[in-house]
Amino acid sequence: LGCAAGLAGGYGARRWQRARKGHEQRDGKEEQALAARQLPLAADLLAACVSAGAGPGEAAEAVGESLGGPVGTSLAQVAAEIRLGGEPAAAWGRFGEIPGAGALARCLDRAGSTGAPAAEPVARLAEAMRAERASAAVARAQRAGVLITGPVGLCFLPAFLAVGVAPVVVGLATGLLHTG
Repeated sequence: LGCAAGLAGGYGARRWQRARKGHEQRDGKEEQALAARQLPLAADLLAACVSAGAGPGEAAEAVGESLGGPVGTSLAQVAAEIRLGGEPAAAWGRFGEIPGAGALARCLDRAGSTGAPAAEPVARLAEAMRAERASAAVARAQRAGVLITGPVGLCFLPAFLAVGVAPVVVGLATGLLHTG
């Protein structure tokens, strides 16, 4: 009885750990999807702040506080780290770890360290991000159109055979049997 209880407890603990790990992976994927949706908007807002005269750190702080979510939180952390005297390249490098944010982080780091204008390049990056998301959406829609043909074919083919072909075949077979 004790062995059975131990095995059942071990099995339950293992299933619980697997379920928790699966839930964490789903949360990570949802966060990445939210970050991918937020990046073009964040880039547009950063370009607007930089073109208004703010430095990359101040722009990151303003956008981070107003945007929220994973991208906003990361931008606020970058701004706080830079404001507290941290290495800007390291702070922007951590922001660049967000999938799709590497080029934006490099551009803002370069603008902060060299004083190069960043409004135009950041606006171009935002446009490129939006175009990439649009092309990915078109590709998903085209793939869905192809994938839907299987179930539709499986539904319509039997109906076509039962309503269109079977009566003709039965009629021909009946006609041939009666004349022969």
